[in-house]
Amino acid sequence: MKKQRPIAVDLFAGAGGMTLGFEKAGFDVLASVEIDPIHCATHEFNFPFWTVLCQSVEETTSQQIRENSSIGDRQIDVVFGGPPCQGFSCIGKRSFEDPRNSLVFHYIRLVLELQPKFFVMENVKGMTAGKHKKLITEILDKFTSNGYKVREKYQVLNSAHFGVPQNRERLFILGCRHDLELPNYPAVLTQPAKLNKSAPASTTLRTKPKELILTPTVWDALQDLPEIEKYTELYQRDWVIAEFGKPSNYGLLIRGLSSTDNDYSYQRQYDSRILTSSLRTKHNLASIARFEATPAGKTEKISRFHKLDPEGICNTLRAGTPSNRGAFTSPRPIHPKIPRCITVREAARLHSYPDWFRFHVTKWHGFRQIGNSVPPLLAQAVASKIMEKLNVSLFKPEEIKILGNDNLLTYDMSKAAKYYGVNYRIIEPRIRKKYPDKN
Repeated sequence: MKKQRPIAVDLFAGAGGMTLGFEKAGFDVLASVEIDPIHCATHEFNFPFWTVLCQSVEETTSQQIRENSSIGDRQIDVVFGGPPCQGFSCIGKRSFEDPRNSLVFHYIRLVLELQPKFFVMENVKGMTAGKHKKLITEILDKFTSNGYKVREKYQVLNSAHFGVPQNRERLFILGCRHDLELPNYPAVLTQPAKLNKSAPASTTLRTKPKELILTPTVWDALQDLPEIEKYTELYQRDWVIAEFGKPSNYGLLIRGLSSTDNDYSYQRQYDSRILTSSLRTKHNLASIARFEATPAGKTEKISRFHKLDPEGICNTLRAGTPSNRGAFTSPRPIHPKIPRCITVREAARLHSYPDWFRFHVTKWHGFRQIGNSVPPLLAQAVASKIMEKLNVSLFKPEEIKILGNDNLLTYDMSKAAKYYGVNYRIIEPRIRKKYPDKN
């Protein structure tokens, strides 16, 4: 008899950062809901064996989720997701009455309809500040008055504390049905996860009061990646067969050359000789000179791009504004040793995505997909605490999964919308604006 893994649903799924994290913790994420057809196509490419529903959460019912996936009438173990955060963000408009915040309540509605054993709600740190605390109180009250317990001392977790070489703080709210025991928050990683091959961890110890936090460095993440400057093909396409260097232990994990004892994800079939998501950017000579003159860890004064410190960690990778707000590309970091902006693959490394995980072929969508997502290793840390309370016997799956059709990564909005049978204006069209060195 085939062993069954606990099952999950991802709301506001994006390209699949949280889906992957929960998969790594041992869940089968049988259904995901995402409104953006381009994100859906990328999600389907990386998880073709599960279901992605290309529709708004506002118009989604629990019955649709169950009937259009392999969940059916099965008991759902966990629902997770991060409602879009523009209404709470510290860098954006912060209005308690912001209509975009209504998506939070549709998340709550679907949790209550689906009746999972556990739920995880993720959002920006800004949601915990000022008048937004009232909104969190309202969220907690809605759950507690409808048969759920919530850990009231909610926490903001930094991905850098969980093996990700990036400073990224996110709020997590954890809850469970009243008849179950609340999960704990994951503890800060103070020792490396055990590799299935013996080798000293290539990491950096960072001292904080009363604790030692273990975090890979920027260079741990990037050191073995091929130099894209050697491949002119990358001006025309986002992949090339290339020569990789010697990886750190973090690099070994990202490349799939080793794994940790707590990784229960499915192995993917892919050609590890191929460098993907690496379309090159053409910078002008003046920009290159400025990038080169900028000290590591400092901000270049004209572009306002941050230059990565090879021995430090990455600043928070952001998505930029959406199409209906002008389609501004968020400033991309400067490579720590080469005078250029980092590639989508380099950003993915700094976000803890494995090399088999692919993004849309354009830089615009690729960076947007990474910047909008929860780092998989952070999601895994949270998911593992849910798994502990389920008290199931975990096992590493032997099955090797095949990735989806490469065409899914090339669709523009019109083609992606047609593929999913939705209106191409479900996401407002991108307004193209040209800015020097920000493509």
